[in-house]
Amino acid sequence: MQTLEANMKEKVQAAWNKRPLVISGPCSAETEEQLVATAQQLAATGKVDILRAGIWKPRTKPGMFEGIGAKGLPWLQKAKELTGLPTAAEVATAKQVEDALTFDVDVLWIGARTTVNPFSVQEVADALRGVDVPVLIKNPINPDLELWSGAVERVARAGIKQIGLIHRGFSSYGNTEYRNAPMWHLAIEMKRRNPGMLIVNDPSHICGRRDILQETAQRAIDLDFDGVMIESHIDPDKAWSDAKQQVTPERLGEMISSIIWRKEDVASEEYHAALEKLRQQINHLDDELMQIIGQRMKIAESIGQYKKDNNITILQTNRWNEILERAYREGERKGLSKEFITKYFDAVHMESINHQKKVLDS
Repeated sequence: MQTLEANMKEKVQAAWNKRPLVISGPCSAETEEQLVATAQQLAATGKVDILRAGIWKPRTKPGMFEGIGAKGLPWLQKAKELTGLPTAAEVATAKQVEDALTFDVDVLWIGARTTVNPFSVQEVADALRGVDVPVLIKNPINPDLELWSGAVERVARAGIKQIGLIHRGFSSYGNTEYRNAPMWHLAIEMKRRNPGMLIVNDPSHICGRRDILQETAQRAIDLDFDGVMIESHIDPDKAWSDAKQQVTPERLGEMISSIIWRKEDVASEEYHAALEKLRQQINHLDDELMQIIGQRMKIAESIGQYKKDNNITILQTNRWNEILERAYREGERKGLSKEFITKYFDAVHMESINHQKKVLDS
């Protein structure tokens, strides 16, 4: 028994350290037959490192299927015994942590709806004290990096040594092609703050539909993510939850094989020399940009002084529209997207307003 446990711990460690890491399994454990069959088919692909399954499912509205509960844990344990795959499950309360560990779940993850609540994260963290288990932490539903960072810190303070991140996208107002907007810049910033920490992408929850899963997963890998978590079901269209975003184990295997798995670096002096030369050019251009923006703000302050002397409001809507339209035309000629131009000039405009406000308040 001790040998079997030791072997599984080695498997878990090997999976955790593997790049790319692939985690897959059904959104929800529905029946023993469904979970075991899915696990066996996933194992047969040879592409999956960790088997996931939703045991408890926090849902937006009452009356929806909220997971099979703890009675699904023996099914997950059986799937592990039959396939040899380490297992992972989401936990949101101290009792769920206790139940999952009782049935030898190898990796735990904290979901987006839990990460958003520090009280819930602390409850889970307290339940993890003295436990040696890897923990993955999903980004909170709302785009707040401090909540995500806070969850990492709480779990780390509980003594957990192996902590990873899951990027599953963020809720946003209005309709987009995604179920949850990826907001890649936030995941990139979280990666920057935690160098060396495992980060995997969850295209299933970002996309909410299977037709754009692969392109989203590929983008994550292009951005140097360490792996993916993709939901899989033996009969996705009949799944009890999130049917549209799940794929069959066979399709999962095809997707993983089709992804171009890029690496962060390569041992080539020629490559590094060429890259360094181009990076120096970017550094020089960035320096020039900063100088130009600084000059622009000086002019904005002069404009602010004229407005103050003549009792004029800071915001001039017609002038702002004129700037944007001119920028869109010029940006299009330079191959810059309208989205980028809008974000860039919004930031510049707000900084200009702040400079003019200081003049008016002086």
